Amino acid sequence: MKLSHIKLGLLLTLFFTQQTFLDADWSSFQNGGKLQFKDSLAPRLSWTGKAGIAWKTSIPGYGQSSPVCHSGKVYLTSTSGPNKKSLHISAIHINTGKVDWTYDAINSSPEKSTNYVSKAASTPVCDSNGVIALFEGGNIIALNPKGEHRWQRDLVATYGPIDARHGIGSSLEQSKDHVYVWIERQTNPYVLALSKKDGEVIWKSKGIGKTSWSSPRLIPVEKDFHLVLSGIGRIVGLDPKTGKHLWTFEEIAGNSTPTPVPVGKGKFLIGATVGRGSDSGGAVSAAKSNGLIEIKRDEEGTFNASFKWRAKRATSSFGSPFHHQGHAYYVNRSGVVYCLDLETGEEKYAKRSGSSIWATPLGFDDRVYFFGKDGVTTVIRSGPEFKVLSSNPLWENKPEEQPQAPRSRGAFGGPTLYGIAFTNGNLLLRKGSTLFKIAPK
Repeated sequence: MKLSHIKLGLLLTLFFTQQTFLDADWSSFQNGGKLQFKDSLAPRLSWTGKAGIAWKTSIPGYGQSSPVCHSGKVYLTSTSGPNKKSLHISAIHINTGKVDWTYDAINSSPEKSTNYVSKAASTPVCDSNGVIALFEGGNIIALNPKGEHRWQRDLVATYGPIDARHGIGSSLEQSKDHVYVWIERQTNPYVLALSKKDGEVIWKSKGIGKTSWSSPRLIPVEKDFHLVLSGIGRIVGLDPKTGKHLWTFEEIAGNSTPTPVPVGKGKFLIGATVGRGSDSGGAVSAAKSNGLIEIKRDEEGTFNASFKWRAKRATSSFGSPFHHQGHAYYVNRSGVVYCLDLETGEEKYAKRSGSSIWATPLGFDDRVYFFGKDGVTTVIRSGPEFKVLSSNPLWENKPEEQPQAPRSRGAFGGPTLYGIAFTNGNLLLRKGSTLFKIAPK
């Protein structure tokens, strides 16, 4: 009996270690939710124009994914052509900005490229074995660090067309051995766990049946993890080992884009937005869908999720909420930053800092970096009092890469700061066809 208990403990420890997948590099979208660092690692406080920009590198085509990093390489995805026929995965040397290699592939399910449909929006994952990338045409490509082909899958050929509003925005999630793929299409949505070694399907489960542009996230719960998926009006938790649905939460609305952000064991921040043209009453209603959700077992041992607290005014835009040193931060579509007490949800302030965000903020002891979609990074003092420390434009705010789309929901035209990565003091910022590195302080 004692030996069995020891074996069980070792298995749980092994599973926990594998799922956590801690790494000094930035290996997945939002770094798996690890967004807080020591001040000694912080990027420089300010940069303007070319000052502080170590390098900028052009990449082929256009993409909306975030960069990921491992072992001195930065991986980026992009697509090109009027029907997004060409797919690109690039590896860039983090010290020099030189493109080490670019792998080109053919989109097996091309679609007209417009400002209303995603362009290589799914962020890849990487580790010591290389990079795995998902494209909205259903192509999954795995390469080694030298850019050589490892394996690939064509999801459309296997599971049928991907009919999704505005394309696929869901990034990949990973554990040590598995990569998780979420295809929330309009008909028969699904989630896959694939072997990172060879791309074989470990399990396939149904999706949540809701419009979504967010990404799956592994949330620690008790001694295991839940794979949490968020779409308008519904959040579900899956067992990452089997794909079994563990719980469903539906007391929410407008949660189409922000990805759940873990807050310790069994808790996560969720964001939701208010529709364009809504009155103040609509904004208040939307705020009730922003807050801290907790996962617990009931008396029968069944998992359930519920709000620990709801915001009173705070709403989100495309970017996810964020927490740092006991406070939660939300940025709405007008660029207003809301600071709330992480334990109670009490609002500390609501101040305009710049534009709305696509990239999730970063925290470094006494400062928080907000990456505006207009390319301006605003650094504020962390804590319950609002103080701007610096404001840093990355480019001139004028159309550069593609025409600005008509003002409409789902229009993604004009230069946009889509994603960031941070590793070993290096801050990487990505817009459509360009990657920037901010020089370490």
